[in-house]
Amino acid sequence: MKETVMTVMMKRQNGSAAVPLIVQKYGGSSVATPEKIKHVAARVKKRLDTGAPGFNKMVVVVSAMGKTTDGLIALAKEVSPEPPARELDMLLATGEQVSAALLAMALRDLGVTAVSRNAFQMGIETTREHGNARIQDIDLSLLQRDFQSSSVVVITGFQGVTPDGDLTTLGRGGSDTSAVAIAAKAVSAGAETLCEIYSDVPGVFTCDPNKVPGARKLDHITYEEMLELASLGAKVLHMRSVELARKYGVILYCASTFSEERGTYVVKELPEWLEGSVVTGVTVARGQMKFVVKRIPGDGDVLTAIFQALALAGVNIDMIATTSDDDLSFLTFTVLDGDAETVLETIRACMEENGVKNWAVEPGVPVAKVSAVGDGMNAATGVAGRVFSALRRHSIEIRGISTSDINISVLVDGAKADEAVSLLAEEFELRR
Repeated sequence: MKETVMTVMMKRQNGSAAVPLIVQKYGGSSVATPEKIKHVAARVKKRLDTGAPGFNKMVVVVSAMGKTTDGLIALAKEVSPEPPARELDMLLATGEQVSAALLAMALRDLGVTAVSRNAFQMGIETTREHGNARIQDIDLSLLQRDFQSSSVVVITGFQGVTPDGDLTTLGRGGSDTSAVAIAAKAVSAGAETLCEIYSDVPGVFTCDPNKVPGARKLDHITYEEMLELASLGAKVLHMRSVELARKYGVILYCASTFSEERGTYVVKELPEWLEGSVVTGVTVARGQMKFVVKRIPGDGDVLTAIFQALALAGVNIDMIATTSDDDLSFLTFTVLDGDAETVLETIRACMEENGVKNWAVEPGVPVAKVSAVGDGMNAATGVAGRVFSALRRHSIEIRGISTSDINISVLVDGAKADEAVSLLAEEFELRR
């Protein structure tokens, strides 16, 4: 069978061991100016020049320059207060195309053969949900074609194309998702693949280093831990990209575009020589509102109706708890603070529709969700007690609790969130 370009590039010149395909992604801050684009081009060239023998091909995925996407959204709303989703995606997709073309130019000026491609040209097929599409397939034969004449293929992140040919965008974290999806497709085709995510952040930290002085940068973190942290407020990687990486076994590497400091590897399992911590990181989700709905009929029908109504209204609820007393139920949950009015209106309508009398709802209380995450919780005892004790010793009231195998989350007063994170960082030795 004739070997494809993808197969050939995966082998060292002596034919003995595989050379991984490198997919790099550069975020908006990394390509925000012409000077920064030239800096990225120099980094890419250096990686090609210093790679392993036989390593001479790379994929580079780029975001739009700086705040371009925000500017395009604002521009659209100047023309139309409620721009159609399809047309908005057509507009937003231009941002990444500018970055890709400029980076290909900068690479060529450095003597690197490079070509830029958008989602249509790369066959990145998505679902039809404009503004939040999901990647369904990528045509790797198009990448193999480009590698015949180019060392670097620069691909637009954040976008795809439907089977009908309409452009779509992937939503928050879309460029990360694009890069990991390309790497995942290569893995599924038999290629060993590393996906490097570059931004203005030098890696994954135990806590937000801007809020917790001395927070440690992690050399390694597992997919499961990174997924929990991403879903609970950490912003280094979007959870969709981590889910893809975990599913296909793509090793992720997060580092800064602007330094040579070692970054963080996101892997299936920690290296054998590395002793894992009980708690790997602490993060916080701000801007939450806690609601308590009182005196709901206890047969479960009205509770079900409330959940269904909130879902239809597009409200995501979290930290759900119910209690019962005298055949009545009390429901507690949190939502994003921007959904507070929708929650109240939806619950009132639901109670009226179901003929419920004498119910009440406490006004929404601003809270933050502080979460301690670590694979080590599976084998450790007393972690919850340490979390509660550390907070209670400093008079921080716990207003709600949820747990999983590797996560303990507590609700605290929004104004106390930073203090709570700092206390847990101290308790679990997460500082340098």
